[in-house]
Amino acid sequence: MQMVPYLGFDGQCAEAFHFYHAVLGGELRIMTHGESPMADKVPAEWRNRVLHAALVTDGAVLMGGDAPPGQGAKPQGFCVALQFDDPAEAERIYHALLDGGEATMPMQPTFWAERFGMLVDRYGMPWIVNGVGAAQAGA
Repeated sequence: MQMVPYLGFDGQCAEAFHFYHAVLGGELRIMTHGESPMADKVPAEWRNRVLHAALVTDGAVLMGGDAPPGQGAKPQGFCVALQFDDPAEAERIYHALLDGGEATMPMQPTFWAERFGMLVDRYGMPWIVNGVGAAQAGA
């Protein structure tokens, strides 16, 4: 089994996933409703909304899509957690994701990781970034 975070957006999915791709790298696939085989069956206002996005990087998968118009909701009750063995890479990713967003916990050392921080990105998505370092990498 594989658990895959699926992020819901209200019309910003393509922009957000292009941003995540620029920050995290990997392979990005995006399909809008208008590009799908059911394009002629959806209302015109849905055609540019993302039906499905997938970012595959370092064996991890992040998926998302846009809610139908008027049905988007603010994310709550979850975070996307990223864990790096290299604290410097964690620091880089944290600050890249933070661009235009809000720090909810600045990147700092903790008892479980050399670097740890929390943020909400410019699209309203909450993230946790861990840079465990050599001492904690097996945890």
